[in-house]
Amino acid sequence: MSLSAENDKPSAEIEVTEIRGDTSDGTFHQGQLGDHKPRRSHYFSPLDPAFADAVHKDAEVVSYTPAEEREVRRKIDNRVLPLIIIRTLMDIRGPSGNAHVIPAFNENYGITTNKRWTLGLSIFYVGYYSELIDTSVLQRRIGANRFFFLSLGFWGLVSLSFTYAKGYATFLVLRVLLGIGEAGFYAGMIYYLSFWRELATRISLCMTGTLPGALGGLLAFGLVRAHTSLLVGWQFLFLVEAIPDLIMAVMILLFLPSFPFSATFLTPRQKAIAQARLNRDHKPQSHGGMNGWDGFKAVVSDINAWLLMLIYASFNVGVATISYFLPTLINGLGFTAINAQGLTVAPYLVGWLMVFLLSWHSDRTNDRGWHVIFTASLSLVGYIILVTSVQKSVGAAYFALFLVIGGNYALFPLVMSWASNIFSPTSKRGVGTAFIVSISNCVSIASPQVYFDPEDSFRKGHTISAACLLTCVLVAFTLRTRLTIVNKNRGKKSLGSEEGPAEGRGEEQAEIADIDPRFVFMT
Repeated sequence: MSLSAENDKPSAEIEVTEIRGDTSDGTFHQGQLGDHKPRRSHYFSPLDPAFADAVHKDAEVVSYTPAEEREVRRKIDNRVLPLIIIRTLMDIRGPSGNAHVIPAFNENYGITTNKRWTLGLSIFYVGYYSELIDTSVLQRRIGANRFFFLSLGFWGLVSLSFTYAKGYATFLVLRVLLGIGEAGFYAGMIYYLSFWRELATRISLCMTGTLPGALGGLLAFGLVRAHTSLLVGWQFLFLVEAIPDLIMAVMILLFLPSFPFSATFLTPRQKAIAQARLNRDHKPQSHGGMNGWDGFKAVVSDINAWLLMLIYASFNVGVATISYFLPTLINGLGFTAINAQGLTVAPYLVGWLMVFLLSWHSDRTNDRGWHVIFTASLSLVGYIILVTSVQKSVGAAYFALFLVIGGNYALFPLVMSWASNIFSPTSKRGVGTAFIVSISNCVSIASPQVYFDPEDSFRKGHTISAACLLTCVLVAFTLRTRLTIVNKNRGKKSLGSEEGPAEGRGEEQAEIADIDPRFVFMT
């Protein structure tokens, strides 16, 4: 009897050791699913949450080397970033802005006054705002690739319609439809990128309009001279925006992974490593957690959400207007319409460099607040120079546009990545980013109207934009101070307890909400 028991004991220990070995390998729970792959019953059905749960469980216990982590990061960057960056480069931002300095475009659409032009710019945000929060819920259900296919496909078709449409009423309708097509794309991309790491740097590469703006100015400089029996110069501007959107919609549908757990280019172990890397910052879940309504209630009752919304809304006054008015502003400095197109390239290129460096440094230092304050201050200085020098010095006014472009566009990745670091759980994060963008775009509806004084070189518009940037600086300082105090208070409460801050710990599978005393805010 005793001999048998002794023989059984080593066998049991071996069995437990093997199970634990498989578990720490990061493939055990995924292996329990067998050879089954995530399936959908129809286009709008979600993926089986069992696959997401398995990856999350494996990520809790997986062990890996720095070399393996670098390999996973390389694979992610090689698959995800090229698709998003190419899509962004093809997003020739503001073809209407480039076309507005061309008389033939204004005649075709009946844009006879500055008021008609600014109304057309403002009405875009009516369509944009009407669909934004609903689209964030849809994206979480069906996955990023299917959602972006719908968004970009509709966006591309509307852009194509601008090529042949006529009349002011048609112009307004198309602007509303363009807003609906674009609704949710940028907030949705922020939400999607929150499933990976090095967030601000990735957003700066993927989501800012600086490089597309430079490319758009360069193309406009060449295309406005084009003339065929079917199309004239300004029509080509919309054509080169529409066709790439339609192409990229198909490419993203076929090749962009919906979620990290469904990434076919990663092995099961690499999926667990990718999720474990992300758990260092927060513990996002692709499925489960709050529903859309619960997430919305959590956001609107959070003072941090309202402060972030004020920050975004204040700098977005400039972002919502500069891409449309930059050719007009340069044209107003005394340059011809064609040369004004070419002179938009340099501010956008320098702006992209500023966006990337500021975002990279923000990720490297794990700081958001001071970077937002510094960047908003740069843009503020640019607007002050425009107000004081636009009628005195062409060189000073043109230099100021570099600061305005770089500062305004750099704020977008910094603020949105800050929001992604502040909101938790994932369901709140998805609704929260959509909430910030949608409410802020209510301000964007009125933003183009601040440029109502072309006879005074838009100095009043620049003054209003400067005041908004000053508000951005003050609110960002307030939010950073508040989060620092909250973190200190939570740290004091955790002293002497067994559970320290959530940051960097291997917690249970459930996400830690931002109201949990263990949650540490990024400041």
